[in-house]
Amino acid sequence: MSAPLRPRATAAPPVFPRTLTVGVLGAGRVGAVLGAALAAAGHRMVAASGASGATAARLALLLPQTPHRSAPAVARAAADLLIVAVPDDALAGVVADLAASGALRPGQVVAHTSGAHGLAALAPAVEAGARPLALHPAMTFTGTPDDLSRLPGISYGVTAPTELRPFAARLVADLGGVPEWVGEHDRPLYHAALAHGANHLVTLVNEAADRLRDAGVERPEKVLAPLLRAALENALRLGDDALTGPVSRGDAGTVRRHLDRLARTAPESVPAYLALARRTADRAVAVGRLRPADAAALRNALDGIEVAA
Repeated sequence: MSAPLRPRATAAPPVFPRTLTVGVLGAGRVGAVLGAALAAAGHRMVAASGASGATAARLALLLPQTPHRSAPAVARAAADLLIVAVPDDALAGVVADLAASGALRPGQVVAHTSGAHGLAALAPAVEAGARPLALHPAMTFTGTPDDLSRLPGISYGVTAPTELRPFAARLVADLGGVPEWVGEHDRPLYHAALAHGANHLVTLVNEAADRLRDAGVERPEKVLAPLLRAALENALRLGDDALTGPVSRGDAGTVRRHLDRLARTAPESVPAYLALARRTADRAVAVGRLRPADAAALRNALDGIEVAA
């Protein structure tokens, strides 16, 4: 008889001191604010890096007692936690350079703040013995003290090895947030959802404001603020049942008039209007807000518009 199979051993969660030694590599809008939040939570900020004059000003404002050092020096000083807050496309190269320079140490947690990347971007750090963590705050940042008041209660998209999850949960709690555990392969979809909702919202609001100015409205923000706040609150609370307006009613004639005037006044806005109107019609039909017959007339109106290349 063969010997019974033994359960595979799992790595024990690492033990960290209550007060962490922390460095921030890339003290931009996100890194400087998270560093300030961790310092306020009682952790020891030992160094921060950044190449621009704006970074130096931000450090002076948010982390006035934290030395400004080179990237390798920050990594060497951060015994417990190194936060890498650099642009998405620069992340892999920065981590590879740190590992190649010998600046990373075994047992050190290297946490990046990119929403689009998971743990794969930290592979060189893992090879150097460091522990990888993807920690993305689901919030927009200005890099000012005002950001600190927005952190309590926000979500963090976290991807972590199983043994590091308790540490990640504790770190998010210290930041006043809530962890949302995101799988490695789901990071691009997670980030696409946030970018689509937040970044494109800014574009959409400014497009609406520009068109109101074209219509002679001197203070479009005064007109838009109550309307957009109500629409956002209703959408978050009611989902697609919050849909209103000519597309959800199937008012093809109104939509044609919109497109005709947009084509003459702001043709650059037509493609976005068409794309959003078509997607709105699809969703309205799916939830029963728009009858298929009305949707057909509406789609004919939308498809009859030629978009300039």
